[in-house]
Amino acid sequence: MTFADLIESLDYNRGKTLAFLDGLAKADNISAALGWRPGPGRAHLAWQLMHIAATDDRHVHVRMTGGQPQEPGYVRRFAGGSTPDDQVPTLDEIKRYLDGQRNELLSHLKKLDDIALKSKPNEQAPWTYGEWLKVLAWHEAHHQGQAHLTFNLYKAAHGVK
Repeated sequence: MTFADLIESLDYNRGKTLAFLDGLAKADNISAALGWRPGPGRAHLAWQLMHIAATDDRHVHVRMTGGQPQEPGYVRRFAGGSTPDDQVPTLDEIKRYLDGQRNELLSHLKKLDDIALKSKPNEQAPWTYGEWLKVLAWHEAHHQGQAHLTFNLYKAAHGVK
């Protein structure tokens, strides 16, 4: 397995997420759909999508390179361990953050050679780069699936076809 192979997987998953957003953009009341929760205290649709981007932000800027998140407010609101709030980002915000943080991740990864796949970026890192990229690919698919399910539940609850 090479960086190119793993990046191809990340690109494929991001393409599916962006295609989902394109479909979501056709919804009649996009802000209502983005802010809809499937139950009390559950994450709204926008949270699921911003969580994907906040994970990229925290993983590349903090965990891999030892710095600070590029957008700390978003990481605080949407990264793992956060509690979804009622401030719902727009579709444009979601797309911008998804694109920007994936570009940041890819920019970092493209500086590395395939030998780095078997190493950790630092002593505190939980995984090797090879493991990490598999986790990020799985993570996006998982939360994109949750977003998809949430949108389907929203449509069912509101009689949207």
